[in-house]
Amino acid sequence: MEKLVIGGTEIKPGTWVQIEMPVAKLYTDTDISMPIQVMRAKKDGPTVFVSAAVHGDELNGIEIIRRLIKLKALKLTRGTLILVPMVNVYGVLNQSRYMPDRRDLNRTFPGSAQGSLAGRVADKFLTEIVNHCDYGIDLHTGAIHRSNLPQIRADLNDEVTRGLADVFGVPVLLNSNLRDGSLRQSALESGVRILLYEAGEALRFDELSIRAGVKGVMNVLSHLEMIRKRSGGRSKKVLRPYEANNSAWVRASCSGIVLNKKRLGDAVQKGDVLAEIGSPFGDVMGEVIAIRSGIIIGQQNIPLVQEGDAMFHIAYFSEDGEMIAERIENMQDSLLPESGDIG
Repeated sequence: MEKLVIGGTEIKPGTWVQIEMPVAKLYTDTDISMPIQVMRAKKDGPTVFVSAAVHGDELNGIEIIRRLIKLKALKLTRGTLILVPMVNVYGVLNQSRYMPDRRDLNRTFPGSAQGSLAGRVADKFLTEIVNHCDYGIDLHTGAIHRSNLPQIRADLNDEVTRGLADVFGVPVLLNSNLRDGSLRQSALESGVRILLYEAGEALRFDELSIRAGVKGVMNVLSHLEMIRKRSGGRSKKVLRPYEANNSAWVRASCSGIVLNKKRLGDAVQKGDVLAEIGSPFGDVMGEVIAIRSGIIIGQQNIPLVQEGDAMFHIAYFSEDGEMIAERIENMQDSLLPESGDIG
């Protein structure tokens, strides 16, 4: 196996190492370090990173990685797994999406060792972590006061990436364009294939999103033959997820107080009323109408809107929407049983 050094620490085959990699200092001369867990099998294989909190207020991914670390089934038979629960440590400390210099870290890659604070953190993460890897899973949530249905965004035109997206195990895939300055763009330029997992809301834990994320990461590791497939019983047939042709936000027709008629994961038909917008006196002032048939994959949670606010993110499919909604409901039932822990 090739020599692996991260943050000045060599990780030998057959070891599990915890690293605190310094990235910058506070005004008080206190080091700010990026926490990293590295697991290496004795046998050579793929190197995969799983990262969270590139946006510091997106907390679901932190819990997904915490649960992975404690999961007894996570025993590598080959390859290397790099877990980074907090990329933007500054943002986590401040419960903020951004870096202290007000830059969005996920628009700053590849960064520079002599650049802005965000640029330096981006450069460090890219050179010390991402460039060692073959694959990556970057964990995200919706923005503050917005929830996302568990979904994978990736370059689905790439056959290998599509295979990883298929086995992750969420019902909805989005063929997502690369954004300038994003981690996914820089990783791809370095030859690293990336899945972006979107689920839940900023500054909140969402149990469905967390469980789907843990299961998805384990599915990918199993697909890459880095962990043993679970034995006992007949293996379940992998259900192919649905790929959205495109998606769009439906916006508020007027300002007022919201009464939602549809919720996350619902199938909607063109012309359906998604929400009513009323006055403080109870009068209905306007309606939010679906302009096409599809599935609600994102939703604003604040019951107050200004005219033009994005309210419902709807993905459009060539398949039957009701069938997709049923698959989503089945995922919820399987991941959130009445009792029991994560499988």
